[in-house]
Amino acid sequence: MSTERFFCADAARARGDALPGTAPYGLVWVLIEHHAPWPANGYDGLPLDPVAQSLLFEAARAVRARILLIRRHGRRAPRPGARRWAVLRYDATGAHRQQWGTWERDEDLARVADVLEAPGEPGETGLPPVVLVCTHGRHDTCCAVRGRPVAGALSERWPDLVWECTHVGGDRFAANVLVAPDGVYYGGLDAASSVTVVEQHLAGRVHAAHLRGYTDLFPAQQAAVAAVLARNGPAARHAYTVAGTTRAGPHWLIRLTGPAPSTTPYDVEVTAHRTPPRQLTCNGLATSAAMLHEVTSIRAG
Repeated sequence: MSTERFFCADAARARGDALPGTAPYGLVWVLIEHHAPWPANGYDGLPLDPVAQSLLFEAARAVRARILLIRRHGRRAPRPGARRWAVLRYDATGAHRQQWGTWERDEDLARVADVLEAPGEPGETGLPPVVLVCTHGRHDTCCAVRGRPVAGALSERWPDLVWECTHVGGDRFAANVLVAPDGVYYGGLDAASSVTVVEQHLAGRVHAAHLRGYTDLFPAQQAAVAAVLARNGPAARHAYTVAGTTRAGPHWLIRLTGPAPSTTPYDVEVTAHRTPPRQLTCNGLATSAAMLHEVTSIRAG
């Protein structure tokens, strides 16, 4: 038996695991600033007042929000009373919303639950996105080993936009970056490539390279968008629209339109299949299959 330490991201890169179609679905994110060591299970493992903790958990579950713990790179201690929280909401029109506040006591987190439960979609539009870098080493070693250099490089360039965060999904694709509330996942990053990717994203140019997918789309749709971006070149986050999706067993036909003003239609054929069982995380010793969405053709016009 080999005694060499296993790193899931190294193994994924050696296998050539495909990134497109791997972004978890999500439209709402809750950020909670927390500077003590993060438990392996993130927010659920915090030693908070159980009533306050449950209140926020249930409010988040009701709207399918992901709760992420955040901190600045280097674990810079916040000023007293300055721990922050945020609710980030994706909007299909691009008018994404952010609402920020601060908390000192566990009971203050009830305010976050109130925001999640409020009618309509409270929050400000027009704010720059939040750049979240998974560095959750207690969840998976690769998240810390590969994530922290990326968090450092991005924080040096955009100190006000970048936060380290807990598990975002897809450990083997570390370093992972989630840009929210834009709803864009990037993976397989290092310090140099992350700066280029985020710089281009903030300039309104999403590239196929390192793109895992858009969180408002299903995996097959994510793969279709990534393939068209690879074919045509970078485009704005909302340049392509899913105009139709049909499925016959493992085969998908995705119709995309865009970018404006041409609104050229693209019919993208995608085939889904499972990989052989593999160890997909550093800490999970059991093997499991992953779903792969392979683009087999793109027809324009």
